[in-house]
This record gives sequence, structure tokens and C-alpha cells, in this order.
Amino acid sequence: MNNKAQIISNVSAAASGTVSLGSELTVNRLGFGAMRITGDGVWGPPKDRAGAIAVLRRAVELGVNFIDTADSYGPHVSEELIAEALAPYPKDLVIATKGGWNRPGPNQWTHDATPAHLRKALEGSLKRLRLERIDVYQLHAPDPVVPLEASLETLANMRTEGKIRSIGLSNVTKEHIERARKIVPIVSVQNRYGFADREWDYVVDYCESNGIAFIPWFPLGAGTVAGRLLERIAKVRQMKPMHVALAWLLRRSPVMLPIPGTSSIAHLEENVRAAAVQLSEEEFLELTGIAELAS
Repeated sequence: MNNKAQIISNVSAAASGTVSLGSELTVNRLGFGAMRITGDGVWGPPKDRAGAIAVLRRAVELGVNFIDTADSYGPHVSEELIAEALAPYPKDLVIATKGGWNRPGPNQWTHDATPAHLRKALEGSLKRLRLERIDVYQLHAPDPVVPLEASLETLANMRTEGKIRSIGLSNVTKEHIERARKIVPIVSVQNRYGFADREWDYVVDYCESNGIAFIPWFPLGAGTVAGRLLERIAKVRQMKPMHVALAWLLRRSPVMLPIPGTSSIAHLEENVRAAAVQLSEEEFLELTGIAELAS
């Protein structure tokens, strides 16, 4: 075995530690986001279907036991590929999906978190994922024309029916989370977040205080100054900027559950390497102190 192959064989998402999703589920703190295994614009099938399936299978081999998807990715394509690649699923694999957004065309999103739509969306996800119960079902986003309570009561009812184990939220404020928790336990929150994109810092802190997993998306969002700092630290450490950004997230909070996504096995293996990266205190504080959030 050559040196590169030896390094890859020792890579595991388990090096990131674990995080709890409620009282019943525990997963490694580096997951996989399955949005990018679809076609361009998160629309239609991937150009390389066999490649997408290989990436999913390799993720599980590398110790990833949390996969995040949504019925709107494709639409439906991501969920179908996950089932094709991995069903029947390993016992420790947690699949989280979402409902509440429609996908009318490439790069187009529309809200629909009405009770009728959420129920239909859940039933569709169960069928596509070949599951009898979704481990973590997330409201993709609050609907501006539907009361949040109506959406959450629908999910709570489906949880009572045994079709959902746990409920999560996405694209929400602290107020949304607090309102939701009055109706049903919330195990995860998924918002845009990264070392230089800190709008939701207070939500991360709230989640940590309340034992709620925080799932950041778009972790490399950075302005020019932030990007240069990331590249400098990565160069010194002889790694890629993504590794440094993910390492910062993992250190930022014990409830952090990053889900870097890719359609490439090589990129997947590189991302999982970040599970074992330990930033120095100086590096962490320098990244944390970046003032430029956008450019």
C-alpha cells in the first residue's frame, strides 16, 4: 500500500467525536450533505449516477453515519440515490430529510409548509428512502404564509403516528426554535454558518445550551480577507482551506455537526480528513476574530 492509500485507509469520520440527536440517536460529528449528488442547479439526475452512488457508499465506509438530504433535492433524486446506494441501511446510519420547500425548476425554490403538503412530502420521502420511519425529519424553512405552529403540529402528529422519530428545523431564528419546542422536542437546527459567516452565532450558543445539534451549511462562505487567512493557515498546515474551515466548526461547539457535500470520492476523502485536524488556540482565535463577513 502506498503512503497516500495508507493515509486514506486511516481516515474516519469517527475522529470528529460524536453528538446526540435527542435521547435516542448518536452520530459521528462529521456527516454528509447529499444535495450535490443531483444534477446542475440541484435539478434532475447527476451526470454520473454510478459516481454518485459510489460517493454515498464510500462515505459510509469512512465512518459517516449521518446523511442529510431533502425531498426538494432533485426533486426526489437525492433520496432515491441514497436508497439505491445504501438500502438496506447499516444499523447505525441516520438519514435526515426535509420537507416544506418545492422545487419548480433549476435553482428555484418555493415555500409550502402547509399541513397537507408536509404530510404528502413525508409519505413520499418514506417511499423513496425505503423506510418505515424517518430518523430526523426537518422543516426545511418556516413558510411566511403558514403559521409555524400549524407546520410543527403536523410533524408532531406524524411523530405520534410513528412515521418520524425526531424533528429538526432549518433556516430558523431563536424565536422559531422556542415556539417549536413548545409543541414538540427539537433535536437539530440547520442554518447557514461558517467561521466568517457568523449571523447565527447566537443560535449556535442557544443550541449548545439546550443540547440541540447544530448543522451548518455553506461553511466556506468568506470575504476576501477571511479567504486569505484561511488559505494562509491551510498552506502552513499543508492541507486545503476546507479542512481548516471544518476543523474550526468542530472546535466551535460540541453540538456542531458539519455536513460537507460533494460528488467526488477524492473530495469526500479530503473532507473526512478534517475530522482529525486539531487547530491551535492561536489559529482558532484568529479565525474566530475575522471581522469581514462578506465582500
